[in-house]
Amino acid sequence: MKRMMIPALLLLFCISLDAQQRVVAECTAVYTISLDDNSLDAEIAATLKATSKTVYIKGINSRTDLNSPSFSQSVIYNKNTATATILRTIGANKFMTRLDQAKWAAEHTRYANMKLVKSDDTKVILGYECKKMILELTDGTSLTVFYATNIMPSVKEFEYQFKDVPGFVLEYESTEGESRKIKYTASQINFNPVAASRFDIPTSGYRMLN
Repeated sequence: MKRMMIPALLLLFCISLDAQQRVVAECTAVYTISLDDNSLDAEIAATLKATSKTVYIKGINSRTDLNSPSFSQSVIYNKNTATATILRTIGANKFMTRLDQAKWAAEHTRYANMKLVKSDDTKVILGYECKKMILELTDGTSLTVFYATNIMPSVKEFEYQFKDVPGFVLEYESTEGESRKIKYTASQINFNPVAASRFDIPTSGYRMLN
């Protein structure tokens, strides 16, 4: 009897560890952006420093805003329908693109069949212990991510490539071109309620693009 109880106790212990991960259904996360390239001129470097990324999550909805001095983009995504609306503003011009489930998947074909490679490396970001993972794409490129293990967003597809990462990605680095590495690092995260209006789709003022 005692021999049978030991595996059962171990199983209960493992279940309790898994239960410690909390699904986050309301949050706002702000990311700073940096580029590992010393050859940039002062103007580009200043623009990059002034650019930020904000992710809003509310239940089945997510919104990702990328704002720079000359350009802004918002991606509003609904998890239940797997559809997205992309809003872009360039100067005085505003554009809208609607993506159904098939088009949304087609936009991210480069992430199909990618391999997730775990690492023993960790770091603390905003007080959360984060594990490192390498996402190896079939085209030979890779993404390095650090994700908090004890929180999970209710909409993991706020970045499509992170949908299989088992936690909340608080830092990631991608390669632009042959050598430029762009790093996004969470500088703020809060769990206050997010206004439902954040996910409203404009009905006018935007030029529709296919």
